[in-house]
Amino acid sequence: MSSNAQSSTSRVADVALFRRFGLVWWIALAISGALVLLLVYALVSVALLGVGIWGVNIPFVWGFDLINYAWWIGIANGASLFAAILVLRRHDLRTAVNRFAEGVAFFAVLCAGIFPIFHLGRPWLFYWTFPYPATFEVWPQFRSTLTWDFWAISTHVIVTSLLWYVGLIPDLATLRDRARHKTVQKIYGIFALGWRGSVRHWAYHQRAYRLVAILVLPLILIMQSTVAFEFAVTLVPDWHETRQPLHFVATGLSQGLSIVLLVAVLLRWGLQLGRYIDEVDIDLLGKFVLTSALVSGYLYLDEIISALLADSLAQEATFNRMIGDYAGLYWTAIAYGVLFPQLLWFKAARQSTVAGVFVGFSIGIAIWFDRFSIIVAGLETDHLPSIGRSYSPTLPEVALFLGSLGLFVALLLLFVRFLPVVSMFEIRHDEHLEKSA
Repeated sequence: MSSNAQSSTSRVADVALFRRFGLVWWIALAISGALVLLLVYALVSVALLGVGIWGVNIPFVWGFDLINYAWWIGIANGASLFAAILVLRRHDLRTAVNRFAEGVAFFAVLCAGIFPIFHLGRPWLFYWTFPYPATFEVWPQFRSTLTWDFWAISTHVIVTSLLWYVGLIPDLATLRDRARHKTVQKIYGIFALGWRGSVRHWAYHQRAYRLVAILVLPLILIMQSTVAFEFAVTLVPDWHETRQPLHFVATGLSQGLSIVLLVAVLLRWGLQLGRYIDEVDIDLLGKFVLTSALVSGYLYLDEIISALLADSLAQEATFNRMIGDYAGLYWTAIAYGVLFPQLLWFKAARQSTVAGVFVGFSIGIAIWFDRFSIIVAGLETDHLPSIGRSYSPTLPEVALFLGSLGLFVALLLLFVRFLPVVSMFEIRHDEHLEKSA
């Protein structure tokens, strides 16, 4: 490696190897660690006492568990789909955002996997949803959406982890070569898989990276649609709609892009990575987020028009979400997910750290309210009217959600601490192209 190449990426490598993180990082890690302990408490409580400690009951058999599952899956799908497209298109933006976008997707999948497993009631038997040749011949019920969740989560974990890890291999070798302690060198060396940067290694790496990125595109669309079909295949009036897969895919992409924007502006500000995540990158990310918000707005408009053209029961169910007991959730989702992102029409807002954090948080909140509106408010009207329907989340449900947020943040903080958050080999590749031009 030349001295110029070393100097171009030394700042990124030094963050993982030698940087002393300040008080803010330690406070954030302590808070997220406390939330992880809360998550452990909530999971142990569910395992010992069962899902009866949750607020779910007939007809609201799904509550925070499915809301949070669909929300985390949306983040994972949006971030991984965006990263895969950038890899395949060889877009310049991939250098700045691909690494942590892939990390965001992987961590979100891990958080999502918690909810369907513990919703089983006996989470230690989750492997029963896999069709293995058991001696007692108890086979999974393939019409059950829990079986669909198994395949969705397992596929997500495999594909997103491969996309993240394959992209990391050359940079792990760089950290191995720059580390000063033998133990650290061995750890990075094991995960670098003997990488030496030969032409043969690069050829295999680029093929594998692009192959995984190609796999992401259809699988993510299929898996996100599978989550939507969990609603659409039921006979619940507000759920039994062909628009559900498109709604989940599009709003999930908006959600994933908003979290990528949020992480990008925080990393650029917190680690002083303005050289690698520059204003042009942030500006382009802002345009993508704005575009996805406009698409979400179109889908909300389409939902209203479809309700006007639907039969009386479906119309009643849809408009109940807009003017019923949970109407505030529906309109909050539109305000936070469609109206607030209109700030990004202005270039100053797109390049502002404060605006980026605000819009990133607002869209994330909006999609969570959207999932709440669909899952809970959508169950209020069905073919068998009954009395006294209500759903109120209990403290264990809230603890489970906050704990999953803590787990996500903790994983992200540890990722920032021990791994390069920007692709160093892509930086060197771009600088080589600039010199050759």
